[in-house]
Amino acid sequence: MTAPLVVVGDVLLDVDLVGRSERMSPEAPVPVVSDIAERRRPGGAGLASWLAAQASDRRVVLVAPLADDDAAHEVSDLLTRASGLEILAVPWRGSTPVKTRIRVGDHPVARLDSGGATGIVGPLPTRVLEVLAGAAAILVCDYGRGAVAAGPLREAVATAAATVPVIWDPHPKGSAPVFGCALVTPNEAELIGMATAAGHSRMSPASGSDRAGRTNAELTRKMARHWQARAVSVTQGERGAMLCLGDNVPLVVSGQRLTAHDTCGAGDSYAAAAALAIADGCLPSEAVIRAVQAANRFVSTGGASTVDCDCATPASARADSGQPLRSRTENRPGEHSTVVATGGCFDLLHAGHIATLQAARALGDTLVVLLNSDASVRRLKGPDRPLQSEHDRARVLLALECVDDVVIFEEDTPATALRRLQPDVWAKGGDYTGADLPEAAVVAEWSGEAVIVPYLAGRSTSALVELAAKDPSR
Repeated sequence: MTAPLVVVGDVLLDVDLVGRSERMSPEAPVPVVSDIAERRRPGGAGLASWLAAQASDRRVVLVAPLADDDAAHEVSDLLTRASGLEILAVPWRGSTPVKTRIRVGDHPVARLDSGGATGIVGPLPTRVLEVLAGAAAILVCDYGRGAVAAGPLREAVATAAATVPVIWDPHPKGSAPVFGCALVTPNEAELIGMATAAGHSRMSPASGSDRAGRTNAELTRKMARHWQARAVSVTQGERGAMLCLGDNVPLVVSGQRLTAHDTCGAGDSYAAAAALAIADGCLPSEAVIRAVQAANRFVSTGGASTVDCDCATPASARADSGQPLRSRTENRPGEHSTVVATGGCFDLLHAGHIATLQAARALGDTLVVLLNSDASVRRLKGPDRPLQSEHDRARVLLALECVDDVVIFEEDTPATALRRLQPDVWAKGGDYTGADLPEAAVVAEWSGEAVIVPYLAGRSTSALVELAAKDPSR
């Protein structure tokens, strides 16, 4: 049997109260939120384990102190719906933290915290010790609630670190990682706070635009030695992450500019992806690259607010693209924003493609490209196409400023993808002028509009392929 990824740490219950606001309160300068919908999901180590179970076919085991209260029972019930996830509860006398966020659309307005009383972690069941010893990797999600601050659970993780790679995701109110971690994943604020607490003052940064990066690298190396960690990666929001291995030159993995207003859960997504990669035998550098990509996808598609344990899907049943489709009413930059979609193979990106994409983006606030999968392109263009894989084609498109998202679809036409996305506008290049767009009837189902946008004549991937294949001696 494949060794599991074991997630250890503090479990929380997250509650979102999502509504709309059209006026300010006459009693105080605060918005009046109405038409409220409630969403409930696991938080902390619970969210990290759920994300890991959804992202991989590897078995995931959550080891966590669970209180005997309604919030803990609800978290356990939510998590048991996730395929491949096993929960091993450790006796605990505290109370489960509950974080209630009030949102207007995707904008956070306020947060209400309750619960979270500290308590003593009880003796570990034998099964917990066995699972830790036989893990492919151990991810510790320290939310500062005492799970790994001291006592038997911390001691068990410290013992396992001698033979099992431990990935430690710290918290400002949490404890220091155990010695010998394979990877520690603080964000910038956590790194600076923990370095200050350890007596390492921030060094004078070098001049120029890279001053923050150099300062972080210096602190990261110091803390890696302080923790006796093999590697430390510092997450930097939209700037991505920096990985330090000993005194080597740091690896910097760029992030992605996002329009999201809430990054809740991004750190859990990053840590879960890094832990899964290390469990699969990846190097820390490979793990950090995967983790940055996973966190970017997570935030760009709505973040923790889109987590729905009732709709958990086994990894084996998901599309390879890793790009979930978004509802036309969710994750938009604004209440009345316009979503535009276009589609195609985009095998070799050329000036004609750029003209069409820029014209389509000008029609709205968000442009989503529906991209034919490799199998779809082969059926449409022949066995020699595509020239580039679907993931490479998607990456090139996402690098364009005019493209906000890419969705890969497997069918011969984007009809199914369109029905799931339901954009306001479907745009195609002007080579369709004078002909009916096949997708026009589809977008009409939700009162969407199909339009033709300008293109540059004479540009095509086929022409580029023919030109590249010509014998230069002729």
